[in-house]
Amino acid sequence: MKTVIRHLAAAGLLALAGAASAGVTVNYIEPDRFTDVPFTPWEREETLKSLTEHFAKLGAQLPPGQDLRIDVKDVDLAGREFPGRGGRDLRVVRSNGPDWPRIDLHYTVEQDGRVLRSGDAQLRDMGFMDRMVRAGDSDPLRFEKRMVDEWFYSTIMPRDRAARR
Repeated sequence: MKTVIRHLAAAGLLALAGAASAGVTVNYIEPDRFTDVPFTPWEREETLKSLTEHFAKLGAQLPPGQDLRIDVKDVDLAGREFPGRGGRDLRVVRSNGPDWPRIDLHYTVEQDGRVLRSGDAQLRDMGFMDRMVRAGDSDPLRFEKRMVDEWFYSTIMPRDRAARR
């Protein structure tokens, strides 16, 4: 039983730490020190895996031969988390106060080993509650993913280039 648990844990860490997809690499720099991600290890892993998959989905739109590397330095999810019942914590999102989502990262876009763009980004969405959310969107990271989308399409791949693909 211990061997099975060890293999599952190792597979989860490899999936989280490794490349999300061909051409996209996401690294989390000291995730235990992030400002606000879930308390429980399995929820934390689930959250970071979901962010990794989202970065990979966006990065798949890059032209062939381009690679995107993202080093996530800090994450502060929308709302605040409170201990809940039944093993799952409760995240409360309010429209007032400093509950907006925030992600700090460093990015590099390369092609054939040559750096095309790189820099640090501080993603913030202080008006996250003022915008429409698609009906039925229950993704717990919907605010963070929308913020990442806006950064990606303005910094990495402006919409006019994305529309031509």
